[in-house]
Amino acid sequence: MNIEQIAQRAGVSRSTVSYALSGKRQVSPATRKRIQDVIDELGYRPNASARALAEGRTRTVGLVIPPAGKRLTHMQLDFVAGIVDAATRVDLDVLLSTSGGDHDRSFERLVLESRVDGVILMEIRLEDTRIDRLREARMPFVGIGRPSDDEQMRWVDIDYEGLISHCVRHLADLGHRRIALLNRSPELLAAGYGPALRARSGFLRAAEEHRLEGIELPCGDDARSGQDCIARLLQAHPETTGLVTVNEAAMPGVQRAVAEAGLRIPHDLSITGVVATHWAEDFRPALTAADVPADDLATHAMALLTEHINDPAAPARHVLLSPPVTLRRSTAAAPSRPAGSGVRGT
Repeated sequence: MNIEQIAQRAGVSRSTVSYALSGKRQVSPATRKRIQDVIDELGYRPNASARALAEGRTRTVGLVIPPAGKRLTHMQLDFVAGIVDAATRVDLDVLLSTSGGDHDRSFERLVLESRVDGVILMEIRLEDTRIDRLREARMPFVGIGRPSDDEQMRWVDIDYEGLISHCVRHLADLGHRRIALLNRSPELLAAGYGPALRARSGFLRAAEEHRLEGIELPCGDDARSGQDCIARLLQAHPETTGLVTVNEAAMPGVQRAVAEAGLRIPHDLSITGVVATHWAEDFRPALTAADVPADDLATHAMALLTEHINDPAAPARHVLLSPPVTLRRSTAAAPSRPAGSGVRGT
């Protein structure tokens, strides 16, 4: 069944049926009812391409993820799943695209070929050329994360600076005086990756406020790197009693390194940080952490994007999420160790 057959059955022109379906022109209530009766009788459903053509939209949004060769963290995977669910609730499809290094061709096709109505960008850098590219193309977009200073951009982010500062304060309140930050990789820090740099800022600020010895550990996003980083930390700074992290992918290695050093969590080393919920709950003992609300991030991002698509002139809005730090079993009062002071890097 197609539009021509509906028109013949309803006794109207093909264009009248098109107008009734798309709403682009006024059709009298009587004519619209006659057309709808035929559609209901015959069970007609316009295909996606026809509907998109009638609406002038693809009813698809693009989600730009890190390159497929880079293993996504569970936090990132949870967010991707959340975006798909949020899109389904508003009857949209999701097209995944990669960007970064040799993968920018995929991003360019997404921008140039009108495949999507709007874009959600993951992994925002403080200076991010993709933002300029989307603006040049007049493509609606939302960032997961935010650049250094851009009030005109729509974004959703986690307050990494504030949360890491809160984690340091929690350890300080328990008497810890030597604390390390297990950050993201050196490459991400050098590239200006927002969460890693804001975590560093919050850590150093809180260490100074509480007059703690703070040690930053850039670390690759994998278990082996986590194991190596913690082994080096414990060898170079055995007086360390607290660890704060934003690197959930390294956590299995952290657990192995602590066990191999003959230490116990939290009796010898208290650990806290900002991670996905299931990482916190699967850690042994369960991790005191600010659980990243991936579903909330996705829901807010989709709402901001659909708002931008429907009303490009609407003022830009921002959403900064600060989930509470959930107390579990990985933190405790500091053990007795020799005193020290200062802020160092390793």
